Amino acid sequence: MRCLRRRLALSIWAVAWIASGAFGQKTLTWDEAKREFQSSNPALRAGQIGIGESRAQELTAFLRPNPDLTVLVDQLNPFTRNPYQPFANTLPLLSISYLHEREHKRELRRESAQDGTAIAISQLADQERKLLFDLRNAFVQVLQQNAVLALARENLEYYDRLLDVSRKRLKAGDIAQVDLDRLELQRVQFESDLQIALVNLRTAKIQLLALLNDRTPVEQLNVTGRFDFAEIPTSLEEYRQTALETRQDLRAAMQGVDKAKTDYRLALANGSTDPIFGLNVARDPPIPVFFGVSVTIPMRIFDRNQGEKARTQLDVGRQQRLVDAAQAQVFSDLDSAYATLQTNLTLLRPYRTRYLQQAARVRETISISYRHGGASLLDFLQAQQDYRSIQLTYLNLVGSYLSAANQLNLAVGREVIQ
Repeated sequence: MRCLRRRLALSIWAVAWIASGAFGQKTLTWDEAKREFQSSNPALRAGQIGIGESRAQELTAFLRPNPDLTVLVDQLNPFTRNPYQPFANTLPLLSISYLHEREHKRELRRESAQDGTAIAISQLADQERKLLFDLRNAFVQVLQQNAVLALARENLEYYDRLLDVSRKRLKAGDIAQVDLDRLELQRVQFESDLQIALVNLRTAKIQLLALLNDRTPVEQLNVTGRFDFAEIPTSLEEYRQTALETRQDLRAAMQGVDKAKTDYRLALANGSTDPIFGLNVARDPPIPVFFGVSVTIPMRIFDRNQGEKARTQLDVGRQQRLVDAAQAQVFSDLDSAYATLQTNLTLLRPYRTRYLQQAARVRETISISYRHGGASLLDFLQAQQDYRSIQLTYLNLVGSYLSAANQLNLAVGREVIQ
């Protein structure tokens, strides 16, 4: 019995140890989150399968036409007077024919399919660009809510220390009971900030896990990274040039022009005549064996592929207009993101150089003064409220800056601001 209990205890300990290892704390940097996203996101994996399908279409496009084989047995006479020779007058015929495609139709079909694969690759890269924007936003949200949660806890701890001092002052007779009640009622605001921050952090983690296709429990996921702002050393014109070279949606539009031109050439080729060459072997008593050749040339009098020629020629112009629209969209996205980023920097600079230090200094000064009876309760509560408001506004502005930087990365087509 003692041995059985020992084995049971060891088994329980082993299960607990494995479970703790399987669901330990998981902390991701941005690079780690991006690698996990690229390897496990279902939308990207589906897009990669789509590229494989497009490459398979290249094989189909370059296939040669299949030859036709005809076997004919004629002049069967089951009612012959000689029942021992029912196949005496039989005329067997073996014929094979092959369609010869002219004007490089196979090569043009393959080129059109290859252009389609190139467009699919660019579209997948553009989809990844947009999904990375969503992932970065979710990552920034977790960083921001972590910072807001830390601020809420710091404010609550600071306020609780002041409440302890105020309770001692009440016992000493320095303040009235109503003043302490008002202070304790004010604590509700800090408790509410803490709970809201916890909910917002959990929501941000859920969004991040959904993009990562990760089943890690929310409580055991965290992220680490820089939650701050920096000046932009690059000019708008440099970003524009980089975007023109990098944006995958613009590249896909340009590749669409190439494919449209290839399709037009293919439509012209499909309007040409393809001959059918044939070879047949037969017997015709008293000739034991003979063979013949044939050439069939379709007469393209009415159908010369006119409609497809006109459509593909118009499509070339349409694709060129789409390139102009895509380029205009690139400049619009970039100008908007750059202006938003500059606005956020303009708002953030005075906070770093002046407002944060002033709010902390005023809160500390008023708190010390209130503890010694030199400041009123109203001044103390106002100082607490100002500090909380300034700090929270600063964190929200930093989050807005990082979101604007992410928007700029999306507009440029790659990460230019980490």
